[in-house]
Amino acid sequence: MPDPSPIDTYLAKLPPAQRALLEQVRGVIARVLPDAVETISYGMPTFKLHGRGVMSYAAWKAHCSLYPLTDTFLKEHEEALKGYGRTKGSVHFTPEHPLPDVVLENLVRARVADLEGGGQ
Repeated sequence: MPDPSPIDTYLAKLPPAQRALLEQVRGVIARVLPDAVETISYGMPTFKLHGRGVMSYAAWKAHCSLYPLTDTFLKEHEEALKGYGRTKGSVHFTPEHPLPDVVLENLVRARVADLEGGGQ
């Protein structure tokens, strides 16, 4: 039997509700970025395209987070993100208050567009 991926190992260590939530996040991102490579970067599961990090996610004690959020995305989706905790570069969500798939899909697409436009 093959060794589990580092992402599977990361997810396996989480409480069941967070694991299920981040497995959903992983699936949505993988669907939007079918050519992306999954890896661990800065201790977090990360999707990379052409060697560049597109989206990372992580579990913390009181919430889960997505990184990075861009100013463009925040401005364009301010209404959809109401009620979610944030830092300058992340959005926080919980199993009780998950991000809707459509918001996550839009976030990933906005991030790709920023990268293609020369953003970090």
